[in-house]
Amino acid sequence: MSKKYIAEINIARMKAPLDSPLLKEFVDFLEPINTLADESPGFVWRLKDDDGSSAANIESPLEDDMMLINMSVWEDLKSLKDFSYGTVHSYFVRDGRKWFERMKSPHMVLWWVDRDHIPTTEEALSKLKHIEEYGPTSDAFNFKKIFNSTGKEI
Repeated sequence: MSKKYIAEINIARMKAPLDSPLLKEFVDFLEPINTLADESPGFVWRLKDDDGSSAANIESPLEDDMMLINMSVWEDLKSLKDFSYGTVHSYFVRDGRKWFERMKSPHMVLWWVDRDHIPTTEEALSKLKHIEEYGPTSDAFNFKKIFNSTGKEI
């Protein structure tokens, strides 16, 4: 077993405010999807607002009220991948253009963290900047180019 966990951040710019009819389907599924994540094998942590439900109402650290941020930590890549692409969550990944604008810069990044570490939004945003500047490396990567916890590409 790895001595590290996998962390992820993804950001998205909404096409309309959260309370708009356009985002109703997305918003209606926030709680069920978050509950599914919480109960999924390998789940460790996710960013939540003050009431402990989701990150959707967190003030964006990106200086844009239309940006949503999501962060989570998982025991391993398989658990994160299984949740992301093997559950109903995959519908929201696949059809994200219904609710979100196309991003010109990287909007998702993965990186390894010590098992006793919860990443900050500042740390996560620095990983996004890293992958934008250098592409996928062992410090910040994506599902297309993956590195194990020792830094070897797999």
